[in-house]
Amino acid sequence: MSPVAVVVVTWNSAAVLPGFLAALPDGMAGLDWRLVVADNDSADDTVEVLRALAPDTTVVQTGRNAGYAAGINAALDAAGEWDGGYGTVLVCNPDIRMRQGCAKRLVDRLDGEVGIAVPLLYEEGREAPLYSLRRESTVARALGEAIIGNRRAGRFPRLSELVTDPAAYAGPTRPDWATGALMALSVDCLAACGPWDESFFLYSEETEYCLRARDLGYRTQLEPTAQAVHLGGESRVSPRLWTLLTLNRVRLYGRRHGALATGCFRAAVFLREASRAALGREASRAAAAALLRPGALRPPREREAGPGAAQPDQVV
Repeated sequence: MSPVAVVVVTWNSAAVLPGFLAALPDGMAGLDWRLVVADNDSADDTVEVLRALAPDTTVVQTGRNAGYAAGINAALDAAGEWDGGYGTVLVCNPDIRMRQGCAKRLVDRLDGEVGIAVPLLYEEGREAPLYSLRRESTVARALGEAIIGNRRAGRFPRLSELVTDPAAYAGPTRPDWATGALMALSVDCLAACGPWDESFFLYSEETEYCLRARDLGYRTQLEPTAQAVHLGGESRVSPRLWTLLTLNRVRLYGRRHGALATGCFRAAVFLREASRAALGREASRAAAAALLRPGALRPPREREAGPGAAQPDQVV
């Protein structure tokens, strides 16, 4: 059988790579696997760390800060040149620390209907799992999050994208999409969906992929016995990254809905960011201003934002 391709996209990731590589053998226990890393023109010692600590890794240097989806596509292209190719794919951020047997539990969950399997994610030092499951965007959910906050609204499926019900994290829940810090993709799902959408430089690429897979008959499913620690969260403090996250969220909605619905959704998202800006949240102030700019929703090209560690926070 072809090995599992462990796909990682790096950008100035030298500080987090040693921990990722140290946890990888236990996380991949029970599987035949190979590591392929796409480096998006890191300015630190990322590539040197890889070659010193994991010399058998297939390293793809994109030569530019190409974005997360482009990095995944480049890594998959390189893995396709292995003798015998690859089978299942495990896409993970370099700041993930898989616990014992995590990957095999995810791979075993995949079947003809489940095309994407995700684990329980934990923040370092915290016992409760992160809220990593999501519902598809709607105008009502955007308004619910704007008015009462996504954590509080998360208790009501019609009013928030965020899934906060503890029961959802205790069993094999099938959300519309999930945080993309670590996910296993079946061969059939990969073949049906094709490449990741590179027009999303960072954020919403995993949302688009999960929704596209669902449209084609492949569901995303949580496997709660598979667990990993995620060190990410840069978007909590970076106005630039939060703005990119917000704009891409609206862009993706516009891809799937008409102009009128998209205008209503954009207004609801603006209401949320403007209300948080009024409370002094700098990141929301930047996002609200960006939503008002003409042409803000055009696909971004290369940006200074890195493609790996940051994930959406769970502000109220």
